[in-house]
This record gives sequence, C-alpha cells and structure tokens, in this order.
Amino acid sequence: MTELIEILIIEDDLRIADIHKRFIEKIEGFAVVGSAHTGDEAKDWISALLPDLVLLDVYLPDALGTELMGFIHEKSPETDIIFITAASEIEIVKRAFRHGVIDYILKPLTFDRFRDSLLSYKDKRETFSGEGLMQEDAIKSLWNKTQSTPSNPDLIPPKGIDPMTKEKVVSHIKSIEGGITAETLGLEIGVSRSTARRYLEYLVSEKRAFTELLYGSVGRPERRYFIKKR
Repeated sequence: MTELIEILIIEDDLRIADIHKRFIEKIEGFAVVGSAHTGDEAKDWISALLPDLVLLDVYLPDALGTELMGFIHEKSPETDIIFITAASEIEIVKRAFRHGVIDYILKPLTFDRFRDSLLSYKDKRETFSGEGLMQEDAIKSLWNKTQSTPSNPDLIPPKGIDPMTKEKVVSHIKSIEGGITAETLGLEIGVSRSTARRYLEYLVSEKRAFTELLYGSVGRPERRYFIKKR
C-alpha cells in the first residue's frame, strides 16, 4: 500500500481550513494530520509532526506565512510548501519563489485547481522515489508545468456575503484617503475583523479592490485595501 502524503493546513479562517480538509479527503493518496490557525500553532505542529506538505496562508493573526518559511526549512527540511492565499504582492510572490515553494494558488480557488496542484506535487514526489540517474524528461517535468487554470465560475463563495453590506463597505472605503485595514474597517462599520476581511478579500477577488503592504517605522507591515477607480 502506498504511504499517504501527510498534510498540515495553516489557515486562520476556520471555514477555509475546513474546505481544504474536505477537498483533501476527496483526493487519493493524501491525509490531513493537523490544522493550525496562528503562526505559533503552526510552529508547534511543524516541530511535532514534520509533515510532508504544508498548505500555507500568508496572512495569519500573529505572523506572515512568508516569515514561517525559514522556520519550516530549519525544523523540517523535508517538508514542502504550497501557498494558498489572496496575497498577490510582487515581494511576497518573489519570496515564495526564491524559497522553493512548490505552487502558489490564489484565493478564491476551485476544487479542480486544488486537485491539480496536489496531484502534480504527488507526481514530483514519485519522481524522487527512485535511485540512480534521472532522465532528462523527468528533470524537465519538475520545473515545466503545462497545466492552465480555466476560467471557472464555480468559485468558493465567501460565507455570508450580503450585497448591501458589500456596497456599504465599498462606499466607506471610497470616503477614506489612504486605504483601510480590515481591523479599522470592522471598528468603523461595527463588524468583526474577520467579517471585514472577508468582504475586503471578496472585493479583491472581484477586482473591485486591491491591496498594498505598507511598512511603518515599527512592527510588522500593514495590509491596506483600496477601491479601484473606474
């Protein structure tokens, strides 16, 4: 019997983490061994489990996923990483690429895109299972991907998206200079930070908004959201 590929999910949104888990259960050859929702939890799970694969979000409550890459490589050097995130900033994508991230999947995602990524990873692991020399075609297959992600309307809908609330968020951001963070938006319109972030990320997925990481004099960078001008 083929040994299962053990996956650790690192995702702060419990609903999205559960979706990933249910997706994995539909794909033969993989098993979820844990789910972490903060950077500190992730470090504990990684040190204890040494998983084969980590599905990593960028924006965690206490850390950036890119900050965890070094820890993963140090504590569990055989662990591979796939990013599943809404982050598309060049600096973040570049850091992921330079740290050997296996794949980079943007939210919202489809099951087909998720499955293709995991099966491609599984094929690459099997390529390394042999001994001796590798054929040129096998080496090429490790870096050259022919898959394309079709336009698919069957995206994972954010839970509880209300059109009136969404437009309220849009109007509120338009009235503010310099963009807004999820935490500030939540305080100003009377919703939780996670709810505010859900609406903001949905607007980004609709291409009605964009994000920037702004670095202050102290502390970690701030993710601010801006409405696109039509």
